Amino acid sequence: MRVNAVLASALYSTTIFVGQVRAQQDVLEDEPSSSIVESATSSVVEKPTFTPSHIKAPFFEQFTDDWDSRWQPSHATKENDKSTEEEWAYVGTWAAEEPHVLKGIEGDKGLVVKNPAAHHAISAKFDKVIDNKGETLVVQYEVKLQNGLECGGAYMKLLQDNKALHAEEFANSSPYVIMFGPDKCGATNKVHFIFKHKNPKTGEYEEKHLKAPPAARITKTTSLYTLIVKPDQTFEVKIDGDSVKSGSLLEDFSPSVNPEKEIDDPNDKKPEDWVDQARIADPDATKPEDWDEDAPFDVVDEEATKPDDWLEDEPTVIPDPEAEKPEDWDDEEDGDWIPPTVPNPKCDEASGCGKWEPPTKKNPEYKGKWTAPFIDNPAYKGVWAPAKIANPDYFEDKTPANFEPMGAIGFEIWTMQSDILFDNIYIGHSIEDAEKLKAETFDVKHAVEKKEQEATEPKPSEKAKSPMDLKFMDDPLHYIREKLDLFFTIAKNDPIQAIQFLPEVAGGLGLAAVTFIALLVGIVSMSSGSAPPQVKQAAQKVKEAAVDAKDQVVEGASTGTETVKAEVNKRTTRSSAAE
Repeated sequence: MRVNAVLASALYSTTIFVGQVRAQQDVLEDEPSSSIVESATSSVVEKPTFTPSHIKAPFFEQFTDDWDSRWQPSHATKENDKSTEEEWAYVGTWAAEEPHVLKGIEGDKGLVVKNPAAHHAISAKFDKVIDNKGETLVVQYEVKLQNGLECGGAYMKLLQDNKALHAEEFANSSPYVIMFGPDKCGATNKVHFIFKHKNPKTGEYEEKHLKAPPAARITKTTSLYTLIVKPDQTFEVKIDGDSVKSGSLLEDFSPSVNPEKEIDDPNDKKPEDWVDQARIADPDATKPEDWDEDAPFDVVDEEATKPDDWLEDEPTVIPDPEAEKPEDWDDEEDGDWIPPTVPNPKCDEASGCGKWEPPTKKNPEYKGKWTAPFIDNPAYKGVWAPAKIANPDYFEDKTPANFEPMGAIGFEIWTMQSDILFDNIYIGHSIEDAEKLKAETFDVKHAVEKKEQEATEPKPSEKAKSPMDLKFMDDPLHYIREKLDLFFTIAKNDPIQAIQFLPEVAGGLGLAAVTFIALLVGIVSMSSGSAPPQVKQAAQKVKEAAVDAKDQVVEGASTGTETVKAEVNKRTTRSSAAE
């Protein structure tokens, strides 16, 4: 019967699909050169050799061999935001390494984040406290996202010099003065510039966030981030030497440094007779005598005529001529068997079937319910607002650029991608020295990296080396096949990571499972009980197995997604505690 044929075809197609996926997975296992993410690029461009810079600054770091004598990884417990009882430890490890993707200078090492999906914290104390009162502050460092950046931070913190800095391990609760650098997760992509400002009246610290921060540059070549704050309270943010944001500490941060001089009087109340309705219905308007509120919206079109090919004697549906009475149908127990109906094919060849009735059209006399027109309210007094009074908490700080003394630098981040590299950190007071350092280091390596990238990137006629570099419109079939290969390769070791890394593939497989289940249920339902018992049992087993598999995928995806979302919420909540 047709039901059996459709069911057999569906089961056969599913078997072929799974077989193809497994076969491609076996091929991947036999290929030792296959990889999930981009590995080291071959050297095709001549590179200079690293030479330490002789630039002097209050703090300058190039991660030479003795770097670990200055930097201290933290193993403290990360304080949560009290929205969850879950605590996190800084288990992420650090290393000083040369880049393995698009190396620009031989022997040039940087500080590298080694673990994906982990909390990392490390800090280095300054030999001498940095106090920029009355001086320009320049913060500059390189960031290299060797594996890209889907969700994570690559920003630094300049830590407040206090007793806690010298007595406790660095953590998210450690008081900082400035936070600066790139941060990206999903659609959020920005370069943070946040500074802590001390309220001169209360002594409390408050974070001031840059309004409309610039977007970070997400690229595997090195990026250079520069922050300049001058004594005239102006600032400038540069990326790769290009100015991307500038303004004033007094005007371009939220909340503002200085509160309003006047505030609304909390004791002022709106008078009871205050009229704040600007327009009202005209009380003198009357409904016209010829206004018929009962007229219908549409009426029968008296001018319409029945089409010549209208089949008035043909029914719209007929018994399915291909339906057969099931062999196990018992008229005494099941009643008279009635075949299912299908649309009458004759109706498709004509204007219609069955009794013809003229269509309706919009009633030209229809006006609807009458309402009075609106006019300006003669009693209107305007929008009420409370009276202003002097703000008892008002103060004026004209020099917020005089930051609190800084005693250390720290990286306290969470990221889904490993191998983020930091290098050539300059913290000082000389714009000229920062520019000179840029010319010695960034300009040299960035030029080499770009040449290396151009030499190794796939040509238009070549296939992309990584599945993540593929584009759907270039070759849809190849795109789907490579994505499936990547998904099952990762899932073999960690299903949850596969779902998190390639949610579109997991969703597609889930949708395929749901569609197949719907097909089986539809076939059984269409048969009106006509399928043999063995077919029904087989369909039910397949349905239950598919539902179980789908629930496991959804549960895994949900668990992974909730974990990532919870972590993202933690990252976006900045500690406002300060010593």
